[in-house]
Amino acid sequence: MDRIEMDGFDRAILRELSVDGRVSATELARRIGLSKSPVQTRLKRLEEAGVITGYRAILDPIRMGQAHVAFVEVRLSDTREAALQAFNRAVLAVPEIEQCHMIASRFDYLLKVRTSDIQDYRRVLAERISALPHVAATSTYVAMEAVKEVV
Repeated sequence: MDRIEMDGFDRAILRELSVDGRVSATELARRIGLSKSPVQTRLKRLEEAGVITGYRAILDPIRMGQAHVAFVEVRLSDTREAALQAFNRAVLAVPEIEQCHMIASRFDYLLKVRTSDIQDYRRVLAERISALPHVAATSTYVAMEAVKEVV
């Protein structure tokens, strides 16, 4: 995908939306110093270009009973493309895995896993993560506190 040209107004729109995705076009225009019509045009362009991929509610996982966070290093037994693709597809089906990143390191993937507590995490690790295709080994790091977390 190609990067699109963005000016200061485009970046201001994105900054404002990242804080408040429900802001009206009129209020957004007031905040960034443009009139409503150019803001709407810019929004449409940013959406069509794929810079803005959607709008969503930001949920509080702790209030939803999902306070336990673990980071899991995963080492695969096979790192050929077909194995990587099989692992990637299977990860998408595990709702407790919030993030999955392929890593250039001594392990292959880093997962962010959110569960209700350590017992729930142990179940997810044993029944879901360890059962993913080509998993050879895992190492778990339990988060004690989120100092900064961008959603």
